[in-house]
Amino acid sequence: VQLQASGGGLVQAGGSLRLSCSASGRNFSSYAMGWFRQAPGKEREFVAAISWSGAATFYADSVKGRFTISRDNAKNTVYLQMYSLKPEDTAVYYCAARLLPSRLEYDEYDYWGQGTEVTVSS
Repeated sequence: VQLQASGGGLVQAGGSLRLSCSASGRNFSSYAMGWFRQAPGKEREFVAAISWSGAATFYADSVKGRFTISRDNAKNTVYLQMYSLKPEDTAVYYCAARLLPSRLEYDEYDYWGQGTEVTVSS
């Protein structure tokens, strides 16, 4: 599975962005998908994850209520809709795919995309 993240950019605090992650390869719908982010000088951290069917979603406390993860298996794409962005959301955002639908908040994923940069100005 190859993953391509897009949709990052510069946005003012309070604004919104939608990230997309397009997958190529076989059996995208078999994989749970996750979004992680890494801010400058910090470790990569979990943001959100979604089960293969989309029925279950998981969020970091820091983004709960502001971010929404979704997927369209017909388009082999997972999305991260981000609202009420804060300067502390500034980071490179990575999408990832995991075959085993467990421990989705850990960075134990099978495949990773290249990242898309999000900058939130105050």
